[in-house]
Amino acid sequence: MSSSGSAPAAEAALLASAKPFSAFERMVAWRYLRARRKEAVISVIAGFSFIGIMLGVATLIIVMAVMNGFRTELINRILGINGHMIVQPIDRPFTDYDELAKKFSAIPGVTLALPLVEGQTLASGKAGAGTGALVRGIRAEDLMKLTEVSKHIKAGNMDGFDAGEGVLIGSRMANDLGLKVGDSITLVSPEGDVTPMGVNPRVKSYKVSGIFEIGMSEYDSSIIFMPLKEAQLYFNADGLVQSIELFVTNPDDVDSLKPKVEEAAGRQVFITDWQSRNQTFFSALQVERNVMFMILTLIVLVAALNIISGLIMLVKDKGSDIAILKTMGATSGSVLRIFFMTGAAIGIAGTLAGVFLGVIVCLNIESIREFFSWVSGTVLFDPQLYFLSKLPADMSFGETVSVVIMSLTLSFLATIFPAWRAARLDPVQALRYE
Repeated sequence: MSSSGSAPAAEAALLASAKPFSAFERMVAWRYLRARRKEAVISVIAGFSFIGIMLGVATLIIVMAVMNGFRTELINRILGINGHMIVQPIDRPFTDYDELAKKFSAIPGVTLALPLVEGQTLASGKAGAGTGALVRGIRAEDLMKLTEVSKHIKAGNMDGFDAGEGVLIGSRMANDLGLKVGDSITLVSPEGDVTPMGVNPRVKSYKVSGIFEIGMSEYDSSIIFMPLKEAQLYFNADGLVQSIELFVTNPDDVDSLKPKVEEAAGRQVFITDWQSRNQTFFSALQVERNVMFMILTLIVLVAALNIISGLIMLVKDKGSDIAILKTMGATSGSVLRIFFMTGAAIGIAGTLAGVFLGVIVCLNIESIREFFSWVSGTVLFDPQLYFLSKLPADMSFGETVSVVIMSLTLSFLATIFPAWRAARLDPVQALRYE
């Protein structure tokens, strides 16, 4: 009799002395997670919670990676043909642009200095009604250093470019105007010759010597590269340039280079950088990323609320079990930890599965796009409508960690209230009608 009476006491002592997240607590939590026929509803809710968290985390990672990819690609394309710093004259025109370009190129951190003449024109060809174009006058040796252009010549070549034997146009402009290498493109500039009757537009035709494709539709459809000497004549800027664009080693260090550029210029100049020229565009991208993060976080939040529903139902169903555990010596803290682990396990498993799914999709984003395009018979992410020709994805380690922390935090918070209710359960009330 004494031996049989000492067994519950020993077991109670063992339960009472159990350490936080002990093997006993993990065992009970695991048993509550396993599906049973009479707990089918609870298991379904737990399954939906797991799937919701997984899809929410995966969607967040994928969307953030794609938006990062957009930003990276756009920065690379924009800075690939536009200078990081633009130097313009204030007191007098840049007639000594050759000398200034050499001085700027000698500054540590500056990799290239491009004297440019720019002007807006109306371009027309064999087909189409014509289109607006930005003509950029540039030296052949400088254009060769713009690898975004010189290494992406789709048709033709740059032979004879500096001699004024032709111009380079983008692939989309060539398609819109029905032009190919060897054809003539007609340019109309409003800044023409001054006559007694006023200013007459200047109209001139140029041979298309090459067609480039940068991969950014805005540039492929609007930019024409013309030899610098020819552009100076065409825009009535003989012997001078409008600006000198500087390319630097680290685009984020342009502010520290401005005093050195002003000192090298030896005159009054106006300097702008790529950040100020594109501030509105990149600010809009940043706002969009933040808003998308908050909206998609709601998916994880809804899944976390499902955890609350499932655990509350589990606590209600396991009321007698909780009462028996407490009568055997289990503390309220031990019961709280059991149900906390039960809910947290769903959140942790869903988060890890979501990270795995998100990484797999990001690594194969272009193949997935092509597959769905083939299945649907339509072109998803049409290059004719978007800036880029491919769907980019650039995962950020910091953002991925932030998504994981956010998901785990919501999951852990969702388990606190049901676990607290289980810990406060009165054994007498729970067993009264058993």
